[in-house]
Amino acid sequence: MTHAFKTIWSPVGELTLVADAKGLAAILWEKDRPGRVQLGPLTEDAEHPVLVETERQLGEYFAGKRRTFDVPLSFSGSDFQKRVWSALLTIPFGETRSYGEIAQQVGRPTASRAVGAANGRNPISIIAPCHRVVGSTGKLTGFAGGLDAKKYLLELEQ
Repeated sequence: MTHAFKTIWSPVGELTLVADAKGLAAILWEKDRPGRVQLGPLTEDAEHPVLVETERQLGEYFAGKRRTFDVPLSFSGSDFQKRVWSALLTIPFGETRSYGEIAQQVGRPTASRAVGAANGRNPISIIAPCHRVVGSTGKLTGFAGGLDAKKYLLELEQ
């Protein structure tokens, strides 16, 4: 499957927005780890409607004018990953959850590490707010965009 992409500037660096026929498939970071998100061939399309709308909504978010997103999402991953990513969508703006709390939510209370691994592979960063997941002590832990970006996003939401 071919994916359309558009690269935008944001306060947390360059982001590459990726869509497929169903919706937004990924938001990739400027220094993203190769292979973190598995995608098919990419074709640049700055006018793709989902990418244009995603850019608009992210702009509002970074300007402090948007707390939720409503672009169609197209997650691609294992059933467990999709359950974790769906759980991320339930974390309210300005709040955080621990990996253990997400593990409980998806019905796998002893799977904190697996939740961490799935969280690290979340293809739709920011919109599926993996930045809102922290360690059990509240400490900021790994993030594909880097801990500075995670801190920025959490502070933006306060």
